[in-house]
Amino acid sequence: MSDLRQIRIAKLENLKKAGIHPYPEKYVKTHQAFLAKNLDNGVKDVSVAGRIVMLRSFGKLMFAILKDESGKIQVALTKQDIGEKDFDLIEKNIDMGDFIGITGEIFTTKHGEKTVLAKKWTFLGKALLPLPEKFHGLIDEEAKYRQRYLDMIMNEGVLDRFKFRSNLLKALREFYWQEGFFEVETPTLQQNATGAAATPYCTRNNAYDLDLVLRISHELPLKVAIGGGFEKVFEIGKAFRNEGIDPSHLPEHTHIEHYCAYWNFEDNMRFTEKMFDFLFEKTELSKKVQIKNKDGELNEVDFTTPWKRIDFVELLKKDSGIDITKIIDVKILKAELKKKKIEIYGMENMGYSTLVDNLYKKVSRPKIIGPIFLYNYPKSLQPLARTNDKNPEMVDQFQLVVNGWEIVKAYSELVDPIDQAERFKEQAKASADGDEEAMQGDDDYIIAMEHGLPPISGWGLGFDRLVTLLTQQDNLRDCVLFPLMKSEKIEEKQ
Repeated sequence: MSDLRQIRIAKLENLKKAGIHPYPEKYVKTHQAFLAKNLDNGVKDVSVAGRIVMLRSFGKLMFAILKDESGKIQVALTKQDIGEKDFDLIEKNIDMGDFIGITGEIFTTKHGEKTVLAKKWTFLGKALLPLPEKFHGLIDEEAKYRQRYLDMIMNEGVLDRFKFRSNLLKALREFYWQEGFFEVETPTLQQNATGAAATPYCTRNNAYDLDLVLRISHELPLKVAIGGGFEKVFEIGKAFRNEGIDPSHLPEHTHIEHYCAYWNFEDNMRFTEKMFDFLFEKTELSKKVQIKNKDGELNEVDFTTPWKRIDFVELLKKDSGIDITKIIDVKILKAELKKKKIEIYGMENMGYSTLVDNLYKKVSRPKIIGPIFLYNYPKSLQPLARTNDKNPEMVDQFQLVVNGWEIVKAYSELVDPIDQAERFKEQAKASADGDEEAMQGDDDYIIAMEHGLPPISGWGLGFDRLVTLLTQQDNLRDCVLFPLMKSEKIEEKQ
């Protein structure tokens, strides 16, 4: 690689000697590649620009393929049209991966390829390192994530996937604005890791001499905003959870949450279906999507609404033989699991709610194709959800599950400050007993609650998971532009 780099540096010097700036300030394009390919033959003064991904010389004629954001366009350069001096300069000093601009006339080759015949050319950027070899592309998984730019250049469809992600995010915002929501921003640095059950990342603020954590959820500040007078709010931002990395979990992920005053969780169910109908229509995506499961098998997921609603307690009873409304002691639950030979890694150190959650993830969730709404959860599993009026041991909560992945979690919010304080105490006890995933309390939030909150329903969506499913991928890292990776230097040390 170093030898190839030195050769290209020598070519860079040749361009400079010829009076060409190798990294010019700007270039004015008249058309993107996609649009240029749809012009009629004979259209003149068409200016295109992009990275050279193919270059072939045939004596007095050269063909190159330029790739820009919209796609690819073929350009032709001849000694007659651009001059022998410039033709020789290009032939000897321009490489795959370089950027050039071409101004010329549209014509169609005898092979039916719409092409720009160059009348003028402009050098726009020298690549000192070569692209991966064309026919093998970039197939190394680690390299794809570590050098995403090469993945987008060499592998068809990758750039389009990230364009889809951007368009989906745009559609989500449009839907919220259409429904009368305000977008707000809440702190990433927080004093308490609350709003979810997860291990936080810890950091420190030197100015305040204060230990802080990166947020694991947006929840509590958004509910405080409702208390301050907003009625419909949403936030799109990063959440950070210091947990294991697998195809459905990343430590840094894009999280979307919304909260609406005077709604309950059933209003949010209907709102979720309405949202997905809007997103599929806006992105022109088929509602029947082929998605791989964890074993690599394709399942057809039909997002046509309305979706099935399934009782969480009954599902767990069917799949494990355990009724969690009757077994409410963690010691008895552990004994029952051993009796049924259900192995859950690390269960000895788990509190009751964490153990039930892991039981569901082991025996039920992997079987779900969906999309389905799971509802009817025990109060111990969700410290921030409102108790059901008919059954005080259950909470008004639902999850949207698709292909074994939890996409959305939502519930009628607990707005009773006395009840909330008691639940935080129970979580603190679970933490003291060794449950690493117990939720932390927040005294400032309790004070805000004591100033009064209206009825609220809240909702959270893992955006990376949604994009991964809708683009028919099976790993979140394939839909995150720059996923966290160990540097190669650290890997070499280890």
